[in-house]
Amino acid sequence: MVSETTEQIKRIRSRMLEAQSRQKSYVDQRRKPLEFEEGEHVFLKLRKYTFDPSHVLEPESVQVREYLMLPVTPVRIDDTSIKRLRGKEVSLVKVAWSRAGIEEYTWELESEMRKYYRHLFSGISL
Repeated sequence: MVSETTEQIKRIRSRMLEAQSRQKSYVDQRRKPLEFEEGEHVFLKLRKYTFDPSHVLEPESVQVREYLMLPVTPVRIDDTSIKRLRGKEVSLVKVAWSRAGIEEYTWELESEMRKYYRHLFSGISL
């Protein structure tokens, strides 16, 4: 039994070596030698740098504000939807939010929006 196992291992190793050599010859045929072309002679345009104190830049003072959040305000309600979850109905509204002139849309709970942004619902029958 041990001799059979060693024979099988030898066969497997020889097959692996054959596969590796096939793959290596395949890659070697497709590998191209590096070719360089003569372009601009950049090094001829370089010259030694001479230190000049006027080249040194002083860092500017930066004022950091503590509160770095942009105000986000709801603009309007665009759509309504009712989700049914385990026998319970949840009313949602699609709200257009404005932040720094950019509008984004999210679905929010209608009850929360009515509580905090009542003015959005005036004149709208949802």
